[in-house]
This record gives sequence, structure tokens and C-alpha cells, in this order.
Amino acid sequence: MRTKAKELLLEGAFIPALPLVLNEKRQFDEARQRRLTRYYLACGVDGIAVAVHTTQFEIRDPGIHLLEKVLETVLDEIEAYREKSGRTILAVAGACGSVGQAREEARLAKELGYDVVLLSPGGLESESEEALIERTKRVADIIDVAGFYLQQAVGGRIFSYQYWEAICAIEGVVAVKCAAFNRYLTIDVARAIAFSGREVALYTGNDDNIIVELLTEYRFQEDGRVHTVRAAGGLLGHWAVWTHTAVEIFRRIKERGTKAAIEPEWLTLAAQITDANSAFFDVAGGFVGCIAGIHQVLFRQGLMPGIWCLNPHETLSPGQREEIDRVYRQYPHLNDDAFVAEFLRQEGVK
Repeated sequence: MRTKAKELLLEGAFIPALPLVLNEKRQFDEARQRRLTRYYLACGVDGIAVAVHTTQFEIRDPGIHLLEKVLETVLDEIEAYREKSGRTILAVAGACGSVGQAREEARLAKELGYDVVLLSPGGLESESEEALIERTKRVADIIDVAGFYLQQAVGGRIFSYQYWEAICAIEGVVAVKCAAFNRYLTIDVARAIAFSGREVALYTGNDDNIIVELLTEYRFQEDGRVHTVRAAGGLLGHWAVWTHTAVEIFRRIKERGTKAAIEPEWLTLAAQITDANSAFFDVAGGFVGCIAGIHQVLFRQGLMPGIWCLNPHETLSPGQREEIDRVYRQYPHLNDDAFVAEFLRQEGVK
């Protein structure tokens, strides 16, 4: 990984997971995908994660074959922004599947110029923990890896503490994204990192608990020594919407540092963001509409032409649109509609 990119990753980065833009025929809309990428960059993000769950795993299907095209398109916009702004922007590529597939996707990401791969365990329920540890080692031989605790509702599984201990010991593992959506399991990951003795960055992927996790110091005592770790940053699907406001909140958290007292307003804000996420991610519908919910917000703002997913059966759950309307009404300070409107005006969109 590039030195400055690794420094940023360890220091703590704001990384949204990238949604896929399709037209009404469910075909890739490259022009609007580029514009959506520019929106995130204009918001001040520190990186973008591509080909991850929010981008839809189906981009890899033989009949769709969009993986390389999407990776190239987004990276092209990132590189143009890097050159123009002089900022370090992390380029994160998702990798999934069997050892062979994951290594192939890792090679592609490295050849294109991505900094790190987020290695998904999705769809590998029958594999042993030992096999998945070996898979991580073999991918890390190619490119730096961020481990991934994916929640069960969208294809993940529960891992033992010993699994995360082994993952954190792998030389090429530079971060772990914890999206277990479970406080107990999150502490397992934090503990494994704290005791690893290595520079491994903890990234929250728990969209249901973002603010609290960014404010929390995990502290463990053993043999007279205290081991601590904090979430350096986040890699979140929730950050794909209302992004400009979310970046501002993240910067405020980083600026406050490790002040002993947490003002009550932070806990109020945390609950509001969790409630908004429940609408976007379709908690009431068992997360079935989690990607379509993100699309609905972006469509409402004019950043997407519709809410179409590659899977024609993947759409909003009954009542989800009304829930999104509700959180818009109840938390008007969280949306970035005004910023988006100005961004689109500058892009020449009428």
C-alpha cells in the first residue's frame, strides 16, 4: 500500500460504500456513476469502497460481468480528484468468493491501482474458520487486506474470538471492518486487535451504532498491562447517503479526540442516526430493502435516476418509503439536500 494511504487508513478515514447506478433497463449508467463518485469526493470523503455489498455482489455474475468496469470507472474519478486536489484518497475494492475467485479479484484490484481489498466472508458458510484464515493469508500475499465481519442478515456468520486473533496476526491484514451488528461480537474484534501487537485499524461497519463506536475506547487489562483500541474510522453503507453532513460529524468526532467527558448531545445524535439507518436499511423488513433504501434517498435527491437493482426482485419493502419520509421529517438537520442541490447545479444538472 502507498505510504500515505496506509497512514490515512491507520489514522482514521471516512469511507462510504459505493452504490451502483443503473438505468431503467437495469444497465450500468456510467455517466451517472461518475457523477455520484464526484459527489462523494466533493463531500470530503477520505476514500471510497467499491464492489462491496452496497455495490451489489451480482456485478460479478457471468451474465452481468460489471466488476472490472465499475472498478475502473470509479478509480478513474478518484485519480482525477487526487491529481486536482492533492489529497490522499483511499481506494478500497471488495473481494469475495472462494480462494481462487478472491485471489483473482485481489490481483485485478492491485493491477488497477487499488490500495486494499475488503475480503468478504459472504456465501462461504460451509467453509471452516481454518479454511477462511488460510484464504485470507493467500489474498494478503497479493494485496493488503481488510478483514470483514459481515452480519448474518445479509449473508455473514458468527466467528470465534480465536478466528479474529488469527486474522489480526496475518502480516498483510491492515484493518478489520466490523459489521456484525452485534455489540458482543464487536468487542471480540476489538479485543483481538488490542492484543495483536500489530498496527491493525479497527473500522466500524455497524451502521446501527456509528457514533457510539467512533466515541468508544475499548480497554482490556491483562497481567498488569492495559490494552486499548478505538475505531479509527468507518466503512459504511449508511455513509452513502446524507454524506456531506456525515463527513462533518465525523470530523467533529476526530477533532474532539479523547476528551474524558462525552456531551449528552452526542448520544442524542447517535440515536437519531440509528433511527435514520433503520429506515434506510429496512430493519422492519429484515434488511431486505437495505440497498434499495439507499437508492431511494439518492433518487429523491437527484443523484440516481431510479432505485433499480440488478436483481429485479430487490426493491423497497412495504412501508419503507414512508419510513424514509418520516426520518426526513424528524431529523432535517441530518440530510444534505441543500449541498446536493448546489453540487448538481455546478455539474450542470437541471
